[in-house]
Amino acid sequence: MPRPDPRPAPGAAPVHDARPPGALLMLLEGRAPIEYLSSLAATPWLRNLPRGDGHAAMVFPGMGANDVTTLPLRSFLRSLGYVTQAWGQGFNLGPRSGVLERCAADLRALAERSGKPVTLIGWSLGGIYAREMAKKHPEIARCVITLGTPFTGHPHSTNAWRIYEWMTGTRVGDGRIMDEIRKPPPVPTTSVYSRTDGIVSWRAPRCFRPAAPAR
Repeated sequence: MPRPDPRPAPGAAPVHDARPPGALLMLLEGRAPIEYLSSLAATPWLRNLPRGDGHAAMVFPGMGANDVTTLPLRSFLRSLGYVTQAWGQGFNLGPRSGVLERCAADLRALAERSGKPVTLIGWSLGGIYAREMAKKHPEIARCVITLGTPFTGHPHSTNAWRIYEWMTGTRVGDGRIMDEIRKPPPVPTTSVYSRTDGIVSWRAPRCFRPAAPAR
């Protein structure tokens, strides 16, 4: 008798529970400065990576963060020959009125200046913006890269959902909104996640494949 495939279909909610990372992983988030210094130590090796083709990339910061936090990433991409643009809207306090409209306008302007589709890179909540921009404007989106973005998991599978509700005045459990967030963009996507993430459950940013047919 064939064993059932536990993977959900595209767009469906995953079957795992809603537990966010534990307290130990939360404490490990304090290692960020050490990891930054490690990246500086790796600069000679990073300089040997293949050069880019010069296309543009738009980078979105995480929840409660601003463009300062994405400066190392943007500097690295520029060193490889890419054109980068910060999101330029100060601190990311959620999709307030006008935020997504400004994102779309900046994306169109960047694509027009570069003459090519734009890569969209988003950290955490910024990855949701990147995915949504690619869904709404696939003709000018080259690909999407998300870094620890919870787009498939349960809304409570992060340690930041209460802060999100406090900042935005909205609830994260709206089924219709989550259904839209889980829909994949119509462009190539890459989801980068870590099992040691102290904010987002490592299961939440995973890209699930279609269920395999029974044999």
